[in-house]
Amino acid sequence: MYKSLLRPLLFKLDPEKVHYLTTDALRTVYKLPFAKGISNSMFQVQDPRLERELFGLKFPNPVGLAAGFDKDAKLIDELANLGFGFIEIGTLTPKAQEGNPKPRLFRLPEDQAIINRMGFNNEGVDAAVARLKSRNSKVIVGGNIGKNKVTPNEEALNDYLYCFKALFDVVDYFVVNVSSPNTPDLRALQEKEPLQQLLLALQEQNNKMPKPKPLLLKIAPDLNEDQLNDIIEIAKEAKLSGIIATNTTISREGLHTSNQKVQDIGAGGLSGKPLTERSTEIIRYLRQHLPQEVRIIGVGGIMTAEDALEKLNAGADLVQLYTGFIYEGPALISRINRKLLAV
Repeated sequence: MYKSLLRPLLFKLDPEKVHYLTTDALRTVYKLPFAKGISNSMFQVQDPRLERELFGLKFPNPVGLAAGFDKDAKLIDELANLGFGFIEIGTLTPKAQEGNPKPRLFRLPEDQAIINRMGFNNEGVDAAVARLKSRNSKVIVGGNIGKNKVTPNEEALNDYLYCFKALFDVVDYFVVNVSSPNTPDLRALQEKEPLQQLLLALQEQNNKMPKPKPLLLKIAPDLNEDQLNDIIEIAKEAKLSGIIATNTTISREGLHTSNQKVQDIGAGGLSGKPLTERSTEIIRYLRQHLPQEVRIIGVGGIMTAEDALEKLNAGADLVQLYTGFIYEGPALISRINRKLLAV
């Protein structure tokens, strides 16, 4: 019903407006009697064979929601009922910020893709903390953290530490985001020396806590082999729990969308089907070179159950959806889980 009826209507509207329209509708629907039960019967797939134990956490299934959809932790309970095994909020920054000027979200239907240049728009980490304290569901939640746009890279550590400390008691794991292309100079923090300093400092703070939380790094798909080798070395040195591969790409190669339309859209991170192959390549490379205890979450271009299975076979321990969730609807979650049970 989603692809045949709802999606054609929604895709006639501005993408960002649709996001807020659908999230508002989701909140409203879940206030209705029996809505939760109906949703559970339609989308939840519960089976012990789907469970994964990583980082000292038990994931009910390996299909999660990537950061960016529920930046401010406003929909944790509602999204949990769609069958996700875990939900990642953020990217969150210390101070609220509006993000980049609109329009900043664009669909490429011919490529089953999205270009965004949102720019870490969020209400600030403290607002998210307050919501997480009052949530009802026990779904595993990850906190994706970044820096404010106005914070220079030399002071970025302070922003990451602030978010880390604020979220520590209300999330199950952390993701350090230095790979978004939509905050000026942020990707410079992926270079070996600044990234090493950032992760070691965060891990030092983590180890001061009574019970340290899993610390993961989200990387870009645009890294070359030498850069990936640097990431692998740093992951070992900082004793990271895992790597999320991958964020959006700045590449525009191989698109079916007209060059003129792509040029008119301009800058931003590309997600969706064009990223499928590259993200899987990176997952495979990381798995071959990382210690087994460093886990991998695969994300990027998962549009079908087969795409998810391919990433898991390449070495991912878990997968995350974003653009596939937009194009395929919530049924994609259950399709992936049923596919896993069938193989």
